[in-house]
This record gives sequence, C-alpha cells and structure tokens, in this order.
Amino acid sequence: MTQHLTSFLEIDSQSDFTIHNLPYGIFSESNPTHKRVGVAIGDWVLDLAALTAHGLLKIEGNQDYFNQPTLNAFIESGKHNWQYVRQTLQNLLSANNPTLRDNAELRTLVLRPQNAVTLHLPIHVPGYTDFYSSKEHATNVGTMFRDPKNALLPNWSELPVGYNGRASSVIVSGTDIVRPSGQIKLPNSERPVFSATRKLDFELETAFIVGKPTSLGQPIAIEDAWDHIFGMVLLNDWSARDIQQWEYVPLGPFNAKTFASAISPWVVTMDALEPFKVRGPVQQPQPLSYLQENIANSYDIQLSVEIQSPKSQTADVICQTNFKYMYWSMAQQLTHHTIAGCNVQVGDLMGSGTISGPTEDSYGSLLELTWNTTKPLTLANGEQRGFLEDGDRVIMKGHCEKDGIRIGFGQVENTILAAHRFDFQETEEVSYETV
Repeated sequence: MTQHLTSFLEIDSQSDFTIHNLPYGIFSESNPTHKRVGVAIGDWVLDLAALTAHGLLKIEGNQDYFNQPTLNAFIESGKHNWQYVRQTLQNLLSANNPTLRDNAELRTLVLRPQNAVTLHLPIHVPGYTDFYSSKEHATNVGTMFRDPKNALLPNWSELPVGYNGRASSVIVSGTDIVRPSGQIKLPNSERPVFSATRKLDFELETAFIVGKPTSLGQPIAIEDAWDHIFGMVLLNDWSARDIQQWEYVPLGPFNAKTFASAISPWVVTMDALEPFKVRGPVQQPQPLSYLQENIANSYDIQLSVEIQSPKSQTADVICQTNFKYMYWSMAQQLTHHTIAGCNVQVGDLMGSGTISGPTEDSYGSLLELTWNTTKPLTLANGEQRGFLEDGDRVIMKGHCEKDGIRIGFGQVENTILAAHRFDFQETEEVSYETV
C-alpha cells in the first residue's frame, strides 16, 4: 500500500495535483518568452528555477535544467535525477518540513497561482508516433468499414499497429483547431471534391514521452522498455474521418491527421502512476517472444470526454472509459517500434491510439459513439451531434484514484474554428450532417 503524504498547502481532496502526483510542465508569467519548468501542486505552480536559485534544489553538475523552455534537458539528465527531484519536492512540500511552510516570503518567491500563469507545450517533440492498440476500437472500426465477422486484420493481434505522425502539429491544450479541408469522396460521386471536412472527430488517447534515447540500429528489449519512458499526457489526436477514408489506402493517414494533435500541459511521471498499475487484457494468441511481458503492464486511469456547444453554458459528458482496456502495453509499443533498428529521441511522443471500452458509452470517438452518424448523440440542450460543429469545445480529462490517493492529468481542451476559405473553393455552405 502506498504511504499517504500530506502537504502544508491546502489541497482539495478531488484535486488532480496532490503531493502524490507532482507533474511537470512549462509556464510563463507576464513575459511570455521567459518560460521555465514548474510542478503542479494543488492550485499552485512550484517554480523549479526559483527553487534552484535559492539553493533548495541542487542537481549534480550544477546544470540549469529548469530555467528552460522545455522539459527535454531535465528529462535527458536521467532517471536518477527524475527520482531525486521528485523525492526532494515531496519533502519540501510536506506538512512536516518547515522550510517553505514557515517562510511566507520564500513561498511568494517559489509558488505561483495556476490561474495567474500561462502553460505551454511542455516538451520539444522530435518525433510523433500513433498506435492503434485498443481492441474494442479496432473491432468497432473494422465492423463499420469492413467485414463484421473479420473486423480485425490478421496482423492486429500479433503486433502493435502504428504509423509515424507529424511532430510539428503537436499542440498544447487551449489551442484553437481550424477545421481542416481536403479531398473528400462522396458516396455517389465518381471523383472527389475539395471541401472542409464534414466529419471532424476527436480521438481519446494518452501518450507517453520517451525519456532515454537510443542509437540507430539499437532495439529496446521488452525488459528494458519501461526505463525509456518518462511520463504520460492526455492526447486528443484530432481526425477528419471523410478525408481519411479517401486517402488512407495504401499508405495510411496523412492530411486527415496532420492538422493537430493536442496534449495536456502537465506530464505525469511513471513514478506517480506506479500505485495504479494493473495487468492488461489477456493476449491471445500469445505474442512472439520479443513482445512477451509477465508483469502488471497497464494502468487504471479513468478517462472522460465532454462536449460544450457554443449554444450551451455547460459541457456534456459523452464518454467514460479506462486506459486499462488497452490491448498492447506502452512497453510493447516501444519495443516493437525499435525492433527493426529505429532510434528514439528524448521527447518523442507515442500516442496510445483511440481508447474505447466494452460498452457503447465508453467508446473513445464520435465515429463509434454515433456509429458514423447513424445514432446521433443528443446533448442536454437538445442539440444533436453526428460529428463536431464549429464552435464546439472538446474537453478530455483523466485521473487515478485508489486507497484515498488521487492523481490526475488535468485536461486537454480545444475549440473548433471555421475552415479557411480558398479562392478556388465552391461557395455553397458545407453541411456536417450524414454524408
């Protein structure tokens, strides 16, 4: 059982950011160019650069890891430092430690209200990969678009399917999403048309961040994979379903996925998630030996999606699911990613793929929740949704809770803006109804 810790700060019992969590992020104050590393604790941000300047956080070599615009330098410093900083911060924030507790002047120098700072993309992302590791999601999509009796392709149960995405369009929560445009093949048309997507969708995902690099040609063994993972974020891997349906054969997603992949601003470490480990689903057939794990290799992370219409003052919860349903583990994903010799870099982002559960209200995309618009969702204000409309705000949340201990990811939220107009584009209005 995990030891219960108490902070001298007043922290709501339902806060995502308890002393058991201490996720890392990048923040700025009045000067947006002065970005630095902070840790979320309750309603506060603990300024690690300020802690270091006041001699309260000393790392071997005296390198400045925290007066930085990304977490990459700190992450690359290694697991020993990750654990040392976490232990030091838990000690400083403890109710039993007078260093900050009894020094009001020092607290004003190192603690900032979360509502008074701006949060930024926490990492520089050299590469981005998205997997397809929820059996429920893959089965639903295969049932809709292929043969229900053979929903999964033969390779799906043998390896973690994935594709290399676009790192340049990874964005932080709060960034608006411009509705993408591209080629769409309408059902009864011989040729495609150019149009704003009529099937804009979210994908409820998490992502892990690579914390230890490898050299080209050097695969990561399954027993070593967890040592290469620094932490996790929430991920909304935005998708234009109609653009994707036309373009994805034979090489997979392209413009339908490159326009935006949004992550939460706080990175939750694997040490914080340790108490919430569980075993993943039984894998049949048993994977090839290089993918075999016989340990608790998943996490009990409760996830949800909300939609807020521009015509409503409140958001509707439309999906509740759990990360523990994922068929392929993060270690299996990373090992398979490198088995041919692909090198990974610190800050690489690895998306889980859409996370769907076994019930209709646990599906992680509108494609599934509305069964491709054949079963529209009805919001609390009476509006219906097949896919997303301009002005809609999508909010994803995630947290773990066990034995009175709670940690969370905060949220990733984005609002949809209207598509760009092009000189060559037809002038008629686009309908987002069933196509």
